[in-house]
Amino acid sequence: MAARRDESGHGDGPGPGDGSGLPGLPDGYEPARADEPARGLPAGPGGLVGREGELSEVRRLLGRTRLLTLTGVAGVGKSRLALGVADLVRGDFPDGVWPTEIAALADPGLLPQAVASALGLRDLAARPVVELLGDHLSGKRALLVLDNCEHLVEPCAVLADRLLRRAPRLCVLATSREPLRVQGEAVLWVPSLSVPEPHRRHSPEELARYPAVRLFVARAARATPHFALGPHNGDTVARLCGRLDGLPLAIELAAVGLRTLAPEQVLDRLDRCLEPAGEERAGTRSRHETLRAAVDWSFELCSPGERTLWARVSVFAGDFDLRAAEEVCSGEGVDREDVLDLVAGLVDKSVLVREERGGRVRYRLLETIRRYGRERLSGSGRVAAWRRRHRDWCRALVREAEEEWLTPRQEEWLARLRDEIANVRAALEFCRAEPGEARAGLEIAASLWPHWICGGSLGEGRHWLGQALRRDPEDGVARGKALWVDAWLAALQGDTASALPRLDECRDLALRIRHEPTLVRATQHRGALALYEGDFPRAIRLVERALAGHRAAGDRNGVMTALYQLTMACALDGDPRASAYGEECLALCEAAGAQWARSYALWALGLHTWRRGDRRRATALVRDALRTRWAVRDGWGTALCLEVLAWTAALGGRPAYGARLLGSADAMWSATGASPSGFRHLAAVHDEVAARLRAELGTRAYAAAYRAGARLTADEATAAALHDPVRAPGRHAASAGA
Repeated sequence: MAARRDESGHGDGPGPGDGSGLPGLPDGYEPARADEPARGLPAGPGGLVGREGELSEVRRLLGRTRLLTLTGVAGVGKSRLALGVADLVRGDFPDGVWPTEIAALADPGLLPQAVASALGLRDLAARPVVELLGDHLSGKRALLVLDNCEHLVEPCAVLADRLLRRAPRLCVLATSREPLRVQGEAVLWVPSLSVPEPHRRHSPEELARYPAVRLFVARAARATPHFALGPHNGDTVARLCGRLDGLPLAIELAAVGLRTLAPEQVLDRLDRCLEPAGEERAGTRSRHETLRAAVDWSFELCSPGERTLWARVSVFAGDFDLRAAEEVCSGEGVDREDVLDLVAGLVDKSVLVREERGGRVRYRLLETIRRYGRERLSGSGRVAAWRRRHRDWCRALVREAEEEWLTPRQEEWLARLRDEIANVRAALEFCRAEPGEARAGLEIAASLWPHWICGGSLGEGRHWLGQALRRDPEDGVARGKALWVDAWLAALQGDTASALPRLDECRDLALRIRHEPTLVRATQHRGALALYEGDFPRAIRLVERALAGHRAAGDRNGVMTALYQLTMACALDGDPRASAYGEECLALCEAAGAQWARSYALWALGLHTWRRGDRRRATALVRDALRTRWAVRDGWGTALCLEVLAWTAALGGRPAYGARLLGSADAMWSATGASPSGFRHLAAVHDEVAARLRAELGTRAYAAAYRAGARLTADEATAAALHDPVRAPGRHAASAGA
């Protein structure tokens, strides 16, 4: 076995022990659910070559430890091995295998949010995200893959330890250049691929047994289809693999050279990069130096334009599309129309990785390649300039998303912002760290409110807004907007204590700078706070005042949100104007073609219709809303729909069905980290309906039905809510007031 492992930390591991010195595993697993999504994992191990032994060893170790870290030098293939293992063992983890890419994350404070996002969880609650993660994973047999942890070793270690203690059936597979050093951790050193012995002739059949040679041949055949290993090139290939110390990334980069050079020429050029090449020097040369030489050589193979683009695209975090590369990287010697050809050239040379997702093509740099490009950019003294270009692109992107929010592109923008969040984080980090850039960070964080709210990232939004507000205390429209957006996020988390001071400051600032739109927003969100606290008359009064201001300014986003809030407030207050406000809100969303916003108008109208006692129409409206919300995986919106459908079932004399829906709604609330108890306008009705159902069914029957609903997956609960027939009220029919 080529791999070397080190198991340490006998005794207290990060979870219940099994007596072996490592945390124990359960004997039985729950069966996988056929309707669960693909769990975030790309299919297939991505062309893994020569790692059969390591795959087997990692799988064996995951059967006896709950934290395994793959370590090794840069370019050795830790990430590819981890993803190959993740694909191989997915059947062992019925609750999912969840890869999380850590390399693009600069702020350690956002690590829990990044993991929550990978798991599809919404960061909605005011409580710490790590608690949400722990609760979500507590009963699940799942594998969490933390990839590229080396720059955040301590935060990754702390998070892994806390999650393993909270979730006794969870396993964590990490990749890092060094161990996490958590008690109970098993460490597997990932070696280079084995290479032929030097100074010895081998037949092609013998050479093909060496993993390094097999990888070179596979990648060479991809670079030039006519390549084949034979007596005429076997010795050269063997020497080349040995010269590259069996490092997979170095071998892949070298194989690309066969498009233009013979194997002997590739070896000759690599020899020059690795000089002095004497035996003593080669024996003491570090693998880091070998990889560096291979990347240097790959850089030299590129045209001047490709080298320039390689350096410039290093400012992207995560991945990017062609349009982004054109907008950020063109100019100063690179024409926009040439970017496509340059990107294609870098893909051909294995510098850029091309990925297709949902019919869209995106590109990314492996972390080692990205760092090399950034180093080249630093050498030109232009890192800040190109990061500023990247920042400007991100700012334009989020502004465009905000301007086009109430349009048919609403769902498209939700997906686009989700795809670009790593780049937006990088831009916000640049604004935080670079002198004089705080105002730009304020503008980006505030304009990103559609993502923070609709994408379920309230906590992360408040994180960035809080930092930007501290760094840019000067009066201005940008600060006023950031204040009301931050207050909005806090209110949605039920954090009134934080929202009120923000709104007070926002109002005072608006009066000082005489900016009416900011004052209108401060007034509206004061009304929203009153709504969430159950003071419906005050909410109606304040939001109506804001609605008039939005109409005067022609602010369609403001009009839509105000109409939605007024429909809710009037419905819960028994005010008949709820119908007019709700119908106007729905008509506005339908005229704009904004389907996600339309679902919220439908839900508010459904709430009003339920209060009037029209159970059938209320059910139809809320189900219509639910279809859109679940299609975009809006967990919070789905929970709201399940909640009201439970209320309509209680009104319709179907207590067992209502109890099941209430259990499903509560499970969904828990998954989002939120709860109706945090909002007084919902909490009172929720508690009243639950009490009624318990009284009608009896405590034991109610608990059984509630648990049955809570056990359903989100897909199952949604399907049950959408397809259950609406029956005529029976003897349990209740009044509209619940």
